[in-house]
Amino acid sequence: MHAKKCCERTVRDAARAGFTLIEVLLVVMIIGLIAAVVMPRLTGRGRDAQITAARTSIANLSTAINLYEIDNGAFPPSLQALITKTGEQNWKGPYLSKGEMPRDPWGNEFVYSVKDNGYEIRSYGPSGTAGTDDITN
Repeated sequence: MHAKKCCERTVRDAARAGFTLIEVLLVVMIIGLIAAVVMPRLTGRGRDAQITAARTSIANLSTAINLYEIDNGAFPPSLQALITKTGEQNWKGPYLSKGEMPRDPWGNEFVYSVKDNGYEIRSYGPSGTAGTDDITN
């Protein structure tokens, strides 16, 4: 009789040791809520980092363009002139440290245009479409 009571107790204790379905669902729901709150904040940081990287690349291009202008007396006709000499007498390049044209964080080329009293460097941003979320100097 003692052996039967002992076996019943271990079976009952084993049944109590596990989690109920409600407890498991509650834990899953809590993890889902935490993920729903934290994930949008983390994904927004990635986009912010890409925008900051684009602004930094534009600032680096601006520095190279200004150095070109100091050496040659005019802004370059294209960004390629920062890497390759196109007949300028005082060209002291390449003006970009890696000797290659940088791309924005989304893999697109920067758009460069000479204006009346300066120049503009533009990235079309995450969308890659002009006029939506452009980043300029």
